[in-house]
Amino acid sequence: MNAVITAVAHNVPADVYDNVWFESKIDTTDEWITTRTGIRERHFAFEGGLTDILLPAAQRVLEQRGLTPLDIDLIIVATITGDRVFPSSAAILQRKLGATNAWGFDLAGACSGFLYALVTGAKMVESGAAKRCLVLGGDKMSSILNFEDRTTCVLFGDGGGAVLLEAGDDDTYGVLDHVLHMDGNGEPFLHQPAGGSLKPPTVESVQNREHFVYQEGQTVFKSAVKGMADVSFDIMQRNNLTADDIAWLVPHQANLRIIEATARRMGLPQEKVMINIDRFGNTTAGTIPICLSELHMNKKVKKGDYLVLSSFGAGYTWGSVLIRWSIDS
Repeated sequence: MNAVITAVAHNVPADVYDNVWFESKIDTTDEWITTRTGIRERHFAFEGGLTDILLPAAQRVLEQRGLTPLDIDLIIVATITGDRVFPSSAAILQRKLGATNAWGFDLAGACSGFLYALVTGAKMVESGAAKRCLVLGGDKMSSILNFEDRTTCVLFGDGGGAVLLEAGDDDTYGVLDHVLHMDGNGEPFLHQPAGGSLKPPTVESVQNREHFVYQEGQTVFKSAVKGMADVSFDIMQRNNLTADDIAWLVPHQANLRIIEATARRMGLPQEKVMINIDRFGNTTAGTIPICLSELHMNKKVKKGDYLVLSSFGAGYTWGSVLIRWSIDS
C-alpha cells in the first residue's frame, strides 16, 4: 500500500515585489538579478506569521476532497520560519484550522523540508499510523532577510503549499521511491548565525544583524548543482526510468541555472521542467508544493504521470522523490 496525494493547493501573500523595488534600496539592478537567478518578482508578507500563509492552502485542500478539519489526524509542517520557536506551527495551524483530532509536528529541513516531510507523512500513512496526513511546506523568508544584503535578500520570497496524503488502493501510484541525503559539513556556508540555543538573542546579536540568512553563494551553488543533478538522475536509474517516462521534473526553485543543470543531467527537455522561480523566487520549503499546486491547477499533470521532485538546501540537505500522480485532471 502506497500513500497517494489526493489534493494539493498553495497560497502566497497578495503583495508582489519586483526586482525594480530593490533598486532604490540596495546596489542592484533588475538585469543583474534576472540574469544570475531567473527571478523577476516575489511575494512578501510583512505582517502576520507563516501559519497565516499556510492556512488558506490547508483549507483549499480540504475543500477539494470534501472533507472537514476533523477528518485530518496528522499535520506535518516543513519550515524554518515558524510562527514561534515553540509551540510548533503545526499546533498553531491545527487550532486555526479546527483540526482538533490531529496531532503533528514541525520539520526543519530548509529547502529540502517538504521532501523530508512528504516521505515522513507517506510512511505514517503506509504504516497505518495515520489515515489522512496533511503535509505543508512553506516559509516566510522576509522575516529572516537582511534587506541591506544584496546577495541574499533578492533571492527569497514568502509562500507555501499543502498536500493531503491518503492510502491508495493501487501500488503503482503515489509516493513510489525516495533518495534523501544530508551532510552537516555544509553548515558554515548557509545558516542563520544567531537566535538558537548556540547563540541566543542579545542586543549585540540584533545590532550585528545575526538573525538573518547568511550564505556563501558560490560554495552553495556548486554543491547544489551537483547534489540536485546527481540525486535526480539516481532516482531515475533506481526505477529503470528514462527521460521519455518522466512527465515532469519538479525542482526546488532556488536558481534557474541549477534547475537547468539538473534537467540536462536527466536528459529532460525544457518543456518537462516546472519553473515558476521568475514569479515567486525561493520560498524555501514552499517551492515544490507551490509547483505541484500550479501544475494541478493549470491541468498540466494527469493521472498516471511520473514526477521527479528534487531539492537542495541548508544542512546540507538534498534529495529526490518519485511520485506517480493519482488525481484525475
